[in-house]
Parts: sequence; structure tokens; C-alpha cells
Amino acid sequence: WCLHHHRESFLYEHFEEICDIARAYDVSFSLGDGLRPGSIADANDAAQFAELETLGELTKIAWAKDCQVMIEGPGHVPMHKIRQNMDKQLAVCGEAPFYTLGPLTTDIAPGYDHITSGIGAAMIGWFGTAMLCYVTPKEHLGLPDRNDVKIGVITYK
Repeated sequence: WCLHHHRESFLYEHFEEICDIARAYDVSFSLGDGLRPGSIADANDAAQFAELETLGELTKIAWAKDCQVMIEGPGHVPMHKIRQNMDKQLAVCGEAPFYTLGPLTTDIAPGYDHITSGIGAAMIGWFGTAMLCYVTPKEHLGLPDRNDVKIGVITYK
């Protein structure tokens, strides 16, 4: 859409109006990060942090319109970069609640993503994230079944 019309995303262009509608119906925003790291090699890169700055900008606009906001966090972050990631989010997003999927601390454990993300979740939780989203063993392999969900939830508990 953006390339075809040679314009910024209509969601971004009209965010203040969207906030007015959200406020009228008491809707909260979960601002997601499309540039979150898909591998640990991308963690905390310039693109991810530039997008985080934009999410901080949108958070301030939403708060000015009296809307609630939470920020969706990274996917793959090695252990030694988790604190920097959390600190950056708190700083640029005004300490808006941060919600994270993991993060997964390695890319070499398909079938064991619940374990690698459990490690990342424990760390980012310690550093101040507001909410954790569990990961199942099937995260990169397929759709989870009931037992996969149980394993993911138990891992995060």
C-alpha cells in the first residue's frame, strides 16, 4: 500500500484520529514492532531501535489523547543484549508497559524455543518488562497443540 500510493502508512498518518476513536470506546493500544529481530544477529540493530523511537513517539501521542498503550517487544535477543534492549525501551517509550515474546536467546534450538525463551523471559522480567507472552516448543516448527501450550505455560511459570 505504501509503495503503491507513495505515502506513509495511513495508520501512522491518521494516528491521532485513531486515538480519538480508541478513546471514545476505551480501547487500549498494543503497538507492535515489525522490525523486531528475527535472529540474534539482528538484535538491538539500528532498524529495531529506530522503530522503537517511532513507537515512543506514538505512545506520547496516545497518552496526550488519554489512551492506554503497551509496547510489543523483541523476539530474538542474546543474553548479553537483553538489558540494553529493556533500558532502551523504558527510556524512549516513557516506561510504557513492555510486553515480550521471550526473547529467545539463541537461534539454534528449534523444538526447544520454550526453553531458550524462558531464559530470556526470566532475564527481561528481572530487568522490568511488564508482561510475558509464553512460547511453545513448536514456535518455529508449526502450530502448537494442547500439550505444546501446556509446556510453554509451565516453562514460563
